[in-house]
Parts: sequence; C-alpha cells; structure tokens
Amino acid sequence: MALGGNTIRGARVGAGPMGEQDHGHHADRVAISFWDALGNETVRYFAADVPEEEIPETINSPTSGLPAGRDKSNPPEALRNEPYKTHLAYVKERRTDEEAEQLLHDALTQLRARRGTA
Repeated sequence: MALGGNTIRGARVGAGPMGEQDHGHHADRVAISFWDALGNETVRYFAADVPEEEIPETINSPTSGLPAGRDKSNPPEALRNEPYKTHLAYVKERRTDEEAEQLLHDALTQLRARRGTA
C-alpha cells in the first residue's frame, strides 16, 4: 500500500514543528573562552547566575590536552612532566645513606640469625 508523497518516513502522526516553543526555554548562560599555549580556543558555557568565583580559571583543553586559561595573551604554561620514579628513587628520598646502611646491616643480621650462620 503506497502512502502519500508528502509523508516523511519515520515521522509520527501528529508531529508538529520542532523548536524551542515545544521544548521549553533555555536558561540564560554566558560563554567563557579559554586559550591554551598553542592558541587553541575552547568555549565553555555557564549559567548566567553562577558567581564569578565558581567559574574555573583554567581547564584542560580538549584539543591539545594542555591547560587553558581565560587570558588570551597570557595562557598557562604546560605542566612540567616529572619522569617516572622507581621504588628505589622514592626510598632514597626518605632515607639517608647512613640509615640505609644501618637497615641493611640489621636485615642481614636477622637473616643470618634465622639461618644459623651468624
């Protein structure tokens, strides 16, 4: 059975024009621009009644992954990447060489006592 030529496939019966009048109204909002060190602009929208101190000063740019700030002429610098630290590096930060020698000596003494070779 052929339908009329003016019907839109997939439209429901009684569907009217789509638009804001059918879906309520949008809340008032403000657009805030953020720039990263590469000059990429990212716009974020915030409710108009949000206090200024609740709007973040920096965000992570979705384009570059760098931090982006609100001042176009002075964007935040990229954070310095710290190299991966091994467990030994963390231990060396917490212990002096003398403490390490004493701990090694104590551990070897206990091991030798358990084995009966002390």
